[in-house]
Amino acid sequence: MLLALALFVLVPRAAHGDDNLVPFGYDVVMWRSWWNKRAAGQREAMVDIPGGPLLMGSDHGEPAEQPVHRVALSAFSIDRFETTNAEFAEFVSATGYVTDSERSGAGWDWDGKWREIKGANWPHPHGPASSIQGLERHPVVQVSWNDAQAYCRWRGKRLPTEAEWERAARGDGDRTYPWGNESPRGGTRYRASYGSDKCCRPDAGDGYLFTAPVGSFPLGRSPFGVEDLAGNVWEWVEDWFDPEFYRQSPSANQVNNTMGERKVIRGGGWGNNPFGLRSTLRHANPPETGLSMVGFRCAR
Repeated sequence: MLLALALFVLVPRAAHGDDNLVPFGYDVVMWRSWWNKRAAGQREAMVDIPGGPLLMGSDHGEPAEQPVHRVALSAFSIDRFETTNAEFAEFVSATGYVTDSERSGAGWDWDGKWREIKGANWPHPHGPASSIQGLERHPVVQVSWNDAQAYCRWRGKRLPTEAEWERAARGDGDRTYPWGNESPRGGTRYRASYGSDKCCRPDAGDGYLFTAPVGSFPLGRSPFGVEDLAGNVWEWVEDWFDPEFYRQSPSANQVNNTMGERKVIRGGGWGNNPFGLRSTLRHANPPETGLSMVGFRCAR
């Protein structure tokens, strides 16, 4: 085993309160213990969102974003990062879970338009020839709403409501994107992983043609410090989609539990232009569908 043959293994001394590197000598067990604790810390990282008001929606977007309305929300917590391939693999290994795309034999892939691809699933996000090898810290995709819900329950969590997601992204609701109103790109500095500036195709200008490792764009953090709420992947939320819901929604802890045909997704992804990254934009897909630009994060 290569690790056992190595004279020493270098790991960040951050585990010991220092930014330098230190060897663990021949102690592979100690190295593995440090690594597992580090991964667990990243997995459990959640951000506490205080209760408060949200001015939800936009009068300048699509009809489903209207009208702007005030919602009072209780305090909640939300994952700092989108759920990664490594985390979802741990869930599958522990439970034997089989995703909707694996059961159906196909998932949907974006290459300028959506195509149903046989053999596309979470380990093969763009079809059988694709792989997630080396993408452990990238967000998992080709997971349906059903799959996302199952994962969150396994973690003792749940999916965020649509209103909670928007509060985590926009604070009180006075910004277009999580970081403010500026464009997702300022020269060569990107605030999000997204597609071309003209709608809508993948673009590698941000350094990644498809997904990026979670937390790669710190300039795009929300006012509460939540990462990747714009771009990288769309995110499933709890609510059923109703384009007229805002006209009749409750004024406190808003959530649409009236069963429909599609579940809401939020945030935009690696194939969208800046309009698609706006924090008020509402799109939706059937809850059993897996797509290469849709992932999730959990709340509690």
